[in-house]
Amino acid sequence: MKLLNDYRIILLLCLTLGLAPFFPEPHIWGKLKWIAGGAIGMQLRDWFDVLFHGFPWLLLIRLIIVKTILKNAT
Repeated sequence: MKLLNDYRIILLLCLTLGLAPFFPEPHIWGKLKWIAGGAIGMQLRDWFDVLFHGFPWLLLIRLIIVKTILKNAT
C-alpha cells in the first residue's frame, strides 16, 4: 500500500504511462477527446486503452483526495 501513497511514483507513472505516446498528442488526451465526441467507432481495445493510460491519473486524483482529507482531519 505504500506505493499507492507515494506521490513521486504516481507522478512518474502519470508522466510516462499516463501520457505515452507523446506525439502528436498525449494518447490519453486523444482518447478523452474521442469519448467526448461520442465515442463513435470505439472498440473494446480502445476502452481498455483508456483504462490503461488513465489508471495513473486516477491514482493521482485518489492520492490528492486522500492527502486533502487527512490534512483537514488533523
